Amino acid sequence: MNVSAFLTSVGINTGLCAVLLMLYSILRKQPSNVNVYFGRRLASMHSTHSNPFSLERFVPSPSWIVKAWKTNEEEILGIGGMDAVVFLRMVVFSIRIFSIAFVICFLLVLPVNYYGKEAIHHKRISSEQMEVFTIENVKEGSRWLWTHCLALYIITCSACILLYFEYKSISQMRLAHITGSPTNPSHFTVLVRALPWSSEESYSDSVKRFFTNYHASNYLSHQMVYRSGRVQKLMTDAEKMYMVIKAASIEQNCKPSLMQHGLCGQHADSFNILPSEDGSVSGKSVVNMDMGKSTKESAAAFVFFKTRYAALVAAQVLQFSNPMLWVTNLAPEPHDVYWSNLCIPYKQLWIRKIGTLVATIAFMFVFLIPVTLVQGLTQLDQLQQTFPFLRGLLKKKYMSQLVTGYLPSVVLILALYIVPPVMMLFSAVEGSISRSGRKRSACCKVLYFTIWNVFFVNVFTGSVISQLNVFSSVKDIPTQLAKAVPRQVTFFTTYVLSSGWASLACEVMQVFALSCNLFKRFVLRKKDDSSSGTLSFPYHTEVPRLLLFGFLGFTCSILAPLIVPFLWVYFVLAYFVYRNQSLFFHFQCSYRMCLNKILNVYVSKYETGGQLWPVVHNTTIFSLVLSQIIALGVFGIKRSPVASGFTFPLIICTLLFNEYCRQRFLPIFKTNAAEILIEMDRKDEQSGKMEEIHRQLRAAYYQFTVASHELCKFECLSHGAKKSSPDPKNVKPGNEPRQQNGSQTVHCNLDVEKSSPDPKNVKPGNEPRQQNGSQTVHCNLDVEENRMK
Repeated sequence: MNVSAFLTSVGINTGLCAVLLMLYSILRKQPSNVNVYFGRRLASMHSTHSNPFSLERFVPSPSWIVKAWKTNEEEILGIGGMDAVVFLRMVVFSIRIFSIAFVICFLLVLPVNYYGKEAIHHKRISSEQMEVFTIENVKEGSRWLWTHCLALYIITCSACILLYFEYKSISQMRLAHITGSPTNPSHFTVLVRALPWSSEESYSDSVKRFFTNYHASNYLSHQMVYRSGRVQKLMTDAEKMYMVIKAASIEQNCKPSLMQHGLCGQHADSFNILPSEDGSVSGKSVVNMDMGKSTKESAAAFVFFKTRYAALVAAQVLQFSNPMLWVTNLAPEPHDVYWSNLCIPYKQLWIRKIGTLVATIAFMFVFLIPVTLVQGLTQLDQLQQTFPFLRGLLKKKYMSQLVTGYLPSVVLILALYIVPPVMMLFSAVEGSISRSGRKRSACCKVLYFTIWNVFFVNVFTGSVISQLNVFSSVKDIPTQLAKAVPRQVTFFTTYVLSSGWASLACEVMQVFALSCNLFKRFVLRKKDDSSSGTLSFPYHTEVPRLLLFGFLGFTCSILAPLIVPFLWVYFVLAYFVYRNQSLFFHFQCSYRMCLNKILNVYVSKYETGGQLWPVVHNTTIFSLVLSQIIALGVFGIKRSPVASGFTFPLIICTLLFNEYCRQRFLPIFKTNAAEILIEMDRKDEQSGKMEEIHRQLRAAYYQFTVASHELCKFECLSHGAKKSSPDPKNVKPGNEPRQQNGSQTVHCNLDVEKSSPDPKNVKPGNEPRQQNGSQTVHCNLDVEENRMK
C-alpha cells in the first residue's frame, strides 16, 4: 500500500469522526433527545430549562469536552463506582505510555527506518510505499539497529514503572472501597452448592443441621435457592400482569397527583410485607415472601453468618471430605446474583466449561473466513487474479485506494460485531454465579478472540497468501512473526482508524438509542419517554478494544512507528468520550438532604471493586513480552547480534516483574483480608449496628421479587384515590411518614420531582426519617433498589 491509499483511509475516518462529533454536540441539545443522552430520569427536568427557539441549540460547540475535562476522579468514583475509575485509569495509562513511545519512536526509530537503505531513491511522500517507514527498510547488519533496541528498553521500562504504580494505587483504592462503602451483605453471606440429597429431610433442613453442627457459634440463618424455570417465570409474569390489570381501573386517580406534584399518591399507610424467619424486613421491597416455599428447592443456598470474618473462613475452608459436596464461595452482591445459574448442578460445571471452550475455539476457526477475505482485499494483485471482472474497476486510482486502504478494516469491524453477544452467551452457559463474573468472562473471551483474529490470523494468513508457506516448527514462530508483522502494520493502522476513531464517535453518538428514539417519535408517533431506559456499561466490548489497541501499539511501535500517533489520538479521544459518558446532572431527592449524581448514559448496577485491572495488567505484560520476542526475531533476521543479546535480559526481567506483581497485588483482588474484615466487625459491634445488619441480611438475597417500579405503581394506584400526599415543604420534625413494628411505607416517585424543595432550604429534622427499625422505601421507575446502609 502506498501513502496516498493510506491517506485516503485517514481522510475518510477523520471526516466521519468529525461529522459525528459535531452532530453529537448539536443533537444533545435537542429536547427530544434528552432521554437518549441524559437518561429518562432527567428528561423532564432538562426540558424545563431548554429554550426551543435558541440558536445555540443548532450550532456545534465543544462544551461537552470542557465538562469532561473538568470532571475529577472523585466525582467519577461517586458516579460510576470503582469500575468506572479503573476503566478510565486504563485510558490514562495508555495515553502516558504511548506519549513516551510517540517521542522515542519519532526521534530515534522513524529516521533510521526511512533512511535505512542508503542506495534507495526516495520518491515523493504521497507516492512512497508504506514499507519504507518500517524496519523492513533497514539493511541487514546495520549498526543503527541499536536505536530500535534502545527504544524497546525505554518503552518496556516505562510501561513496567507505570504498571507498578497503577497496580499499587488501584489496590489501595480497592481496600478503601471495601472499608468505606456501605455495609455489603455479601461480606456476611456464603453461597453453598452441591448439597447432598437426602430422602429423610429437605435441602433446607440439611443446611440448617450442617451449619448448626459445624459452625454453631457463627451461623445465623440461611435462604434456599429455588428452581426458577419456565413455569416459575410464567407464574411471576402472570402475577405482574394481574397487578397491572387490577390497578388499571383506578389509574386515572393517580395521574393528577403525578402531574401536579411529581409524586404518585404518597401516603402514610403501611405496606405490609410478610416477615422473614427472624422477623425483620429491610433492604428490598419483597412481594409474597412465602412464594418460594411452594417451588422446588435446588441444591444451593445462601448461608448468613454473624461476622464477616466467619463468612470468609467458611467460604475458604473445605467443608466436607468429598470436595464435590458442600462447596462454598463468598456470595456476590444481591444485585449481582445471576439467579438462573445457581440452580445448575455443581457436577455439570466442568462439562459446561469444556463445552464452551470447544465452542469458542470452533467459533474462532469459523471466523477465519472473513479474516481471509479481508487479507484478500489488502492485496490488489491477488484480488484481480481471483475476480478478473473487477480489473477495469480496480484500475481507477481512487477505487483501488478505497478497496485496499479502507474497505478491509470495515469488513473486519462489521464481522467482529457479532463476537461480543456470542461470547456473552458462552459465558452465561458456562455457569457464572454473578452478572459481573459473566461479563468479566465474556471480556476475556472477546479479548482473546480479537487478539487472535485481528493480529495473529491476519499476520499468518497474509504471510500464507503472499508467500504460500507456513512455519514448520515452533522455533520458527519468532522468525515468521518478524517477517510478517511489518508487512501487516499498514492494515493495523487503518484498523485503528476505522475501529478506533469511528467507534468512539459512534459511542458518544449512541447511534442505536438515537435510531430507536427517532423511530418511536416519527414512525410510531409516541412523544413520551416512558419506554426509555438506562444501560449498564459494556465492559465486555470496550475493555477488549482498548487492550487490543494497546497490544497493537506495543508490538508494532518499533517496527512501524507511524501507528503510534494514530493510537495516541485514539486514546486521547477515548479519554474525553468516556468521561463525557460519566458526567452527571443534579436532582433533588425528596427524602435526603444531599444531591445525588446520575450518569448521562450508563448506570452502575453492581460493583466489582476493580476486578478488571488484573486482566489489564496481564494483557500488557503479554504485549510487552510478545513485542520483545518479535524484536528478537527481527534482530536475528537483520543479523544484529548485539541487539539480540540485549533483548534476552529484557524478556527475563519483564517476566520477573510480572511475577512480583502477581505475588504482591493479585491476592488483594481475589479475596478480602482478614485484618480489614475483623476491624469492620469490631467497629460495627461497638457502634451497635451489627443487630440491624443481621435483620437486613435475609431480605437482601430473596429470590422472587416484583420489580420495584411495578410494586410502587400498584401501591400508588391502590391508595392514591384515598389519601393525598403531603407536601415535602410542610413536613415538620416528627410528622414525617413513618411506620413501626417491621412494616414499611412505600413512596412512589415516578420521575424527577419538579416540586422538590431546594436543598439549601431544607433544615435538619425536616427530611423524612425512620425510627425503631422501620423503613421508608422510595421507589423510582428506573428500578433503583435500595442498598443496605
